[in-house]
Amino acid sequence: GGDEGVALELVQQALSNGKSVVTANKALLAKHGAKLAVLAEDRGVCLAGEASVAGGIPALKILREGLAGNRIERISGILNGTCNYILSTMETSGRDFDDVLAEAQELGYAEADPGFDIDGIDAAHKLALLGAIGFGSQPHFDGISIEGIRSVSALDIESAQQFGYAIRLLAIASRHGEGITASVRPTLVPLGQSLAKVDGALNAVAIESEPLGQVISIGPGAGAGATASAVLADIIEVLSGRSPIFFGMKAKELQLASGGNSISEESCFYMRLMVKDEAGVLAEITSLLRDEGVSVSSMIQPESEGGHIAAIVLTTHEIKSSALTSAIAAMLASSSVLSPPVVMRILN
Repeated sequence: GGDEGVALELVQQALSNGKSVVTANKALLAKHGAKLAVLAEDRGVCLAGEASVAGGIPALKILREGLAGNRIERISGILNGTCNYILSTMETSGRDFDDVLAEAQELGYAEADPGFDIDGIDAAHKLALLGAIGFGSQPHFDGISIEGIRSVSALDIESAQQFGYAIRLLAIASRHGEGITASVRPTLVPLGQSLAKVDGALNAVAIESEPLGQVISIGPGAGAGATASAVLADIIEVLSGRSPIFFGMKAKELQLASGGNSISEESCFYMRLMVKDEAGVLAEITSLLRDEGVSVSSMIQPESEGGHIAAIVLTTHEIKSSALTSAIAAMLASSSVLSPPVVMRILN
């Protein structure tokens, strides 16, 4: 494991010695994949890593081979089984984040130190590889905007359901003009969409391309069976002599990644505010939003549980992120708002 040290040294030395390498190490490939692929190609051997992304789903193979004749426009997915287990269990049980995280650790879905998963790092490594193969660019982990799920509460889960959404940690990479935008963040997904129905520790990858349209693959994203399946498939291809080059094109021909994160896109948003439970606060909040050009689509105000603190939960119409940023700054300047608001995008 890891992207440096023994893991990197062993793979480099094996490739240099003319040995093909099969790995499940997504961090290593996300950081050094282009360099390692060049080394493999120069030595005439294979670098394979299907198990590094989405477990048993042949996500890399679908992009590299099955959709080779398509122009990939957008890749979105649920790429971390730990986060998906936590969010979907919160959804069905009504329990809060810390309680479900502890259960996930007891069941072995989450590590003792779960930060790599719940802070979105693991999903971002996988997205870097999907984006590199899908868009013909070098993996660019540092260009991904990353936000984890620590701030998602049971109230958010319940409120999202009332609005007609499920909350999932989504990894999304898409074309925008000549650039690529990429992000990992908790997102509200309409309940009717396939990604909203992915529960437990499952993973899902949705690919939108031209001329085919959308393809969605769902399956086990981690665990002994899923990893073994992907590793053995790679070994069989290497031994058969038909293993493709890792990125679907020569690594030396991969373009430098361009663009940035998707925060510049216009979007609809979900927002939860914790405010003083006093008369006139709701009117103040709606006025602040109006003054910054933020149009409210729906709003609910759950019953206060005492302690002079109340929640205001709302969704917006499609707005520029700059307008939302200005509105948040204005609200934080108000003595009525007790903490930074929880904000999540709504999947278009």
